[in-house]
Amino acid sequence: MRTEPKLTRLDRVFARLDREPERPAHIDEPKMSRHRVVLLAATLAFYGAIVWAVVITSWLVRLDWQVMFFRPYQQWSEIHWFVDYYVVLGQRGPTAVMVAAWLGWRSWRQHTLRPLLALGVSLLLLNVTVGAAKYGMGRLGPHYATVIGSNEMWRGGDIFPSGHTANAVVTWGILAYMASTPRARRWLSAVSAVTSLGVGMATVYLGTHWLSDVLLGWAAGLLILLALPWFEPLIARCEARIFELRDRVRARRRRASSVPTGLPPLVVTPLSAERDDVAARSPRTPVYLAPGPHTSRAERTPTTPAGSRRPQHPERHPRGSASSARPVAGG
Repeated sequence: MRTEPKLTRLDRVFARLDREPERPAHIDEPKMSRHRVVLLAATLAFYGAIVWAVVITSWLVRLDWQVMFFRPYQQWSEIHWFVDYYVVLGQRGPTAVMVAAWLGWRSWRQHTLRPLLALGVSLLLLNVTVGAAKYGMGRLGPHYATVIGSNEMWRGGDIFPSGHTANAVVTWGILAYMASTPRARRWLSAVSAVTSLGVGMATVYLGTHWLSDVLLGWAAGLLILLALPWFEPLIARCEARIFELRDRVRARRRRASSVPTGLPPLVVTPLSAERDDVAARSPRTPVYLAPGPHTSRAERTPTTPAGSRRPQHPERHPRGSASSARPVAGG
């Protein structure tokens, strides 16, 4: 009895990669459900509460100063090298390149631009909202604080909210947002939450952000992910517009390649065909032969064979032989 070999998980992965890319029949797009709206409202309220607590110099500001004076980078100096590398997971450039590469591969496999467009929209929202909040509130960081116990607001800074934390929430959270199955979405949501939490705590460890900066950065990034379904119609219109433009360019190229040029095409014919053409244009005059069998000139013999119809001349001698003496007339 012949049994089929059992494929391992790696074999199934490579078999899936070898398949021809195709657009899925249905793309699961997150909807703006009631649960999501409630979560968005709660996150927005948390965002406002953090800002208000810092503005009025509440207990949260005192906690910021206590953490800063604790100096975690000196208390646990043995992990400083690891935190220096880990905090890169929140920088805009490296994370955007890595996530864009993965989503670009998914776009190619599914014949859709939605993953890349969703990433672009989320990063655009991140730059607008977080950038405006940073420069609008102008808070100074722990390394540049001037007055102990103050909130350091409106002094020309740009660290409130934490850009590293918000960027980590958005760039790694977009992978969970674009997941194709609910199970994958849950797992990727947990991984992105842990990653962004670690990036935020890394900035507090290094002393580049207050603790309240990190809390506001988490809220800012989560607001963008929760509000992203509202931009799905815009993403769909942009995708349709890009594909329409691509089809127009392709049709224009096909028309340009089918238009004939001013010069006639050059046709190269073989030599044998050219000879046949010349013979067909100027035929030779036919030669009429007498009826009967004919022999070629090469088959004829100079001497008269036996049985020939031509009588043999008595005085004819073959060429090259000595001729006999002729009688002299009048002798």
